[in-house]
Amino acid sequence: MEVLAALLIVLIIFREPIAAALDDPRIQTWTTVFVSIMVQAVPFLVFGVLLSAVIAVFVPRSFWARALPRHPALAVPAASAAGVVLPGCECGAVPIAGSLIRRGVTPAAALAFLLAAPAVNPIVLTATAVAFPNNPEMVLARGVASLIVAMIMGWLWLRLGRTEWIRMPRRPELDDASRGRAFWAAVRHDVTHAGGFLVLGAMAAASINVLVPERWLQTLADNAWLSILALALLAVLLSLCSEADAFVAASLSQFSLTSRLVFLVVGPMVDLKLISMQAGVFGRRFAFRFAPTTFVVALLVAVGAGAVLL
Repeated sequence: MEVLAALLIVLIIFREPIAAALDDPRIQTWTTVFVSIMVQAVPFLVFGVLLSAVIAVFVPRSFWARALPRHPALAVPAASAAGVVLPGCECGAVPIAGSLIRRGVTPAAALAFLLAAPAVNPIVLTATAVAFPNNPEMVLARGVASLIVAMIMGWLWLRLGRTEWIRMPRRPELDDASRGRAFWAAVRHDVTHAGGFLVLGAMAAASINVLVPERWLQTLADNAWLSILALALLAVLLSLCSEADAFVAASLSQFSLTSRLVFLVVGPMVDLKLISMQAGVFGRRFAFRFAPTTFVVALLVAVGAGAVLL
């Protein structure tokens, strides 16, 4: 409250120079891009967080152990497909995946769910359709590519993964509280984390549109492979919530659809916040092996899906 009061006083004292600065066309463009991204993305973010909290709190965790096939190789595609009907952002998927492992679900299936759920659920696919109204094929390409990546990573874990790389997670606010308190704790946690990164991502996208010369972006976009790699790395750095990243991708109109598909496939599976969350939940030995491998697989699969479907 003290910081807010001080900020209001500063705005009142310096209102004239601030108003003059805001008349700059570049500032107005930045504000327009930022506000438009936020207005479009926030409803999907809030709805996704609420549904994620419902799933985390009210769906019994033992349900998954009974619902998935007992054979690990078959459980991987089943867990990946479960993400299609279970909305949730990647911030909520990490602790949920840890809880599934703790409840007896094979790690390969839990990790496949972790990657698929934030990328192929109805909220994300609907947001993608809204963000790309003239390119409905983006929805299909994103869903197919994300499912393939999730299944490949699950099967790779079956082949190469080691149990000692995973440290069992614990979310006291979900495990030890009443359902009502656990629900609101999950909502507050996900809104704080995902919403904060959404604001940073919208600011970064607006800054790219204003500060980076158009000819630089066009030069980068004209090189097919360089643009793909650039947007893949940008997805890692921006760390956007999957419910909102389609609107940022749509704003990068200089780039090809395949480049933006790479952005949408890589982002929900590998970014800075996810790497840090995975390191905290599953351990650094896991995160430093799982994240780079997922990045490479997601990049290659997205490029292939873009070549076939876009």
